[in-house]
Amino acid sequence: MNFSLKKQDLLTYTLDQINTFFPDDKEIKTLQINKFFNYTLERVEHCLSKVNNKYYLNKKKFKFNHLNSDHYCVYLYFLSNSLYNNKVDKKICEKTYYLNKLLNGVDMFYEVELPDIFHVVHPLGTILGRAKYSNFLTVYQNCTVGSNTKKSPSLGKYLTLRPGSAILGNSKVGNNCQMASKAIMIDQKLSDNTTYFGNPKNFFLKKKLKQNDWFKI
Repeated sequence: MNFSLKKQDLLTYTLDQINTFFPDDKEIKTLQINKFFNYTLERVEHCLSKVNNKYYLNKKKFKFNHLNSDHYCVYLYFLSNSLYNNKVDKKICEKTYYLNKLLNGVDMFYEVELPDIFHVVHPLGTILGRAKYSNFLTVYQNCTVGSNTKKSPSLGKYLTLRPGSAILGNSKVGNNCQMASKAIMIDQKLSDNTTYFGNPKNFFLKKKLKQNDWFKI
């Protein structure tokens, strides 16, 4: 793994942040997380090593930078979700999720199953809620995905959410689609290879021929 901090140093760094922001009587110890930390880093590397961007590569090899907030945001999500899936104390999951909100301004709840391969682009104000996600998702700032009247979206592969866009409710989105900036979709369907503009009362579609080139296969 090509990380900017050694594994144990990254774990200590993260725990120091959590315990500083949440100084209650439930200080988190290394042993409570260490068992699942390698698994978290494997998920991070599998995810971010697929991003074809200079900020993710060093001499054409993947490198995780703990001081790159987009990297760190994804890492904290995978950490909170990995701990949750392994039934670690819920308070630890909550603090890790909350730390992500504090540091990066995102809401990626630890119970939500985001895809194995996705990335975020300066995602301040973004909320990725309950939905069926697929790989190769790209999300910019101020985006929202979530339920409406207890129904959640289903999202295809190679989806791009441009700044300020939202997909809500019983929406079905195909592969290689894109939400234009500030577009809002509620309880609608979108076929493969389509860009959606506007909102449910006033929208139009354009064919999207080019596949998202943020990722390398």
